[in-house]
Amino acid sequence: MTATLDRTVLPPSESLDALVSMLAQLGVEPTTTLSGPNGEHLVLPPEVFEVLRDVVAAMAGGQAVTIAPVHQRLTTQEAADLLGVSRPTVVKLLESGEIPFEQPGRHRRVRLADVLAYRERASVDRRAALDRMVEIADAADMYQRTATPKRTR
Repeated sequence: MTATLDRTVLPPSESLDALVSMLAQLGVEPTTTLSGPNGEHLVLPPEVFEVLRDVVAAMAGGQAVTIAPVHQRLTTQEAADLLGVSRPTVVKLLESGEIPFEQPGRHRRVRLADVLAYRERASVDRRAALDRMVEIADAADMYQRTATPKRTR
């Protein structure tokens, strides 16, 4: 059987809540098995089980899920779409060295794994910056000042 790469699947119309609950109760166990239609049982590796659990949770939340291999090469536009930024912004990230890229001819190509790693780093950096802003606002007693309503005449 050949796996279909780069495939988006819409969530089903029926509720997946019972399946989400069952998968959450199982945790990640090395002995999780899948029963086939002919009665055969296959042991799922923990990584496959985690992906299955995440896919079901996303679909239960009404989200579509895209399946793509991590070694996939992306165009700058595909990377921009994945990051939720413009293509020129991605080009700037590539040229500044934030995301590695290859340019075998005229067009730049980036590895999906590198784009995902950048997205994670950017997310961690944003969280740290927000935490620092909260610390500064707390130290300056900004929350108390905004919580106290001003009286007007």
